[in-house]
Amino acid sequence: MRVAATLAAAAFAATSLAGPSRPDSKVARNVLEGKAEGYCSPSGPIEFTHCMYETVEALNADLYPKLHRLVQYPFFRHYKVDLYRECPFWYENGFCMNRACGVEAADESEIPEKWRAQALSEVQVSTEDDGISSCYFREQDYCYIEDDATQEGQYIDLSLNPERFTGYAGDSAHRVWRAIYEENCFGLSEAALAPKPSLASAVAGAGMSGQAAWGFSKLSEGWGTEMVKTQEEDTCEEKRLYYRVISGLHASISIHICHDYLDQQTGEWSPNLQCFVNRLASHPERLSNVYFNAVLLLRAAARAAPYLEAYDIGTAPIGRLLDPKARAQQTVDAEARASLKEVLDLATADGMANGFDEGDFFTGPDAIILKEQFKSHFRNVSRIMDCVGCDKCRLWGKLQVSGLGTALKILFELDEKALDPKINPDLLQRSEVVALFNTLHRHSESLAAVDQFRKMYAETQAAESSAAAHRAETTSRPRRRKARTLTPPPERHLGVIGSVIGVIVSGAEAVRRSCVGCLDLCWRQLDKGPVRDAAQAVRRFAGQVIPRLDL
Repeated sequence: MRVAATLAAAAFAATSLAGPSRPDSKVARNVLEGKAEGYCSPSGPIEFTHCMYETVEALNADLYPKLHRLVQYPFFRHYKVDLYRECPFWYENGFCMNRACGVEAADESEIPEKWRAQALSEVQVSTEDDGISSCYFREQDYCYIEDDATQEGQYIDLSLNPERFTGYAGDSAHRVWRAIYEENCFGLSEAALAPKPSLASAVAGAGMSGQAAWGFSKLSEGWGTEMVKTQEEDTCEEKRLYYRVISGLHASISIHICHDYLDQQTGEWSPNLQCFVNRLASHPERLSNVYFNAVLLLRAAARAAPYLEAYDIGTAPIGRLLDPKARAQQTVDAEARASLKEVLDLATADGMANGFDEGDFFTGPDAIILKEQFKSHFRNVSRIMDCVGCDKCRLWGKLQVSGLGTALKILFELDEKALDPKINPDLLQRSEVVALFNTLHRHSESLAAVDQFRKMYAETQAAESSAAAHRAETTSRPRRRKARTLTPPPERHLGVIGSVIGVIVSGAEAVRRSCVGCLDLCWRQLDKGPVRDAAQAVRRFAGQVIPRLDL
């Protein structure tokens, strides 16, 4: 999972994986429901660009499969990175103990010989570990560049270490994001260009530095990507540009977490729609920043297209024309060049080549100062990645920050002459080219995942509507009373019934006997009274009707 991806996952790891309900917010539905249903989803121009959401979506349908194929080739699949460089800002002991945090290194036999030979022939340059030294960066660099020529680090096969949810969470992850967003604090004085000695102490605590009062919406939960202004001041476009780049990275990471989410009960990896609703659909500005980053990265690729087409992406050993393995690798290299050409053709297509205009930025009276501050803050972000306590998260975080930094360098530091491959063939290091296209692939895959989430949402809503209609039909249908049928009592009850009848008969017989004596006494009394004749007549009649009474 992407460095940031795991970072953003921090708090959501404990979130329920139950099926999502329809979001209460219409804004969330605008993200999830397609344009055919009458919602924006989103629609119109992307802020800070000259491009429409619809244009990016239409292009991505072709771009994503081509990018996905490109990054599988050996040149783009192998990335050398030092995952064990110490955090320069604070002591980091929040290492992720989850197995998903681990990184699988590339097989040494798969590393092209010319890369290894080049590294062995280079002279290693020592660097300072305390803080950020000028030795880490060239003047044009926006971030720390992982160098194939150094002895530090190891080659990682990116295809074996997909960016996904790892469970990395807690204070360590929150502190990293807090530090990254804090780098949005720009000043306009020359003093602001000096290193900030208070960064470590400011980040180590829960609060923010007092340089600019910015708060973080839900950052304590590990997935806040909005920065809320808490004091009145104008925000320059360069500062907003920085924020959109960082927020787009954070949001893209969150999408990958949700799209490749581990159900800890079943142990299965699958898309988690409820995660997407909580993190992205309810906050469309986050998704907007993913589109923005995609446009920025495509513009960088388009601007450097002639240089990138001429770049040596071959991995086959030189001088072994008769070696079957070498010839097979040459065939693979030719396929990789054709795949790269397809991606660059899409990046330079009408409607996308000028989707982002770098000339809109760093043009005012403070342009030089702002650019240096912007560069300094982004360099800090690349070093903050060394403070991530999850190896896989650190891998993808370092790579993607490097990819975005390479795009910013192409757009704001290099002119057309510098990008001429004949004049400047070694302008970009291999790690920068690998990071640029893998970062573009990550954002392109995020947009493809959004489309899949929309389809999942439509399916859940259709099922929910069908169930609701069925419940309504069942409720409105009149109830029919079932005919009551008399069934003979079970055999085991006959004995009980017979006993009850016997008790009743015995009681009646006892009453009869006692009543006979009572009636006899009554008749004797009547024989002596004035109604003697009438009583004798009744006695004779009763004896005829009920002879058993023996009256």
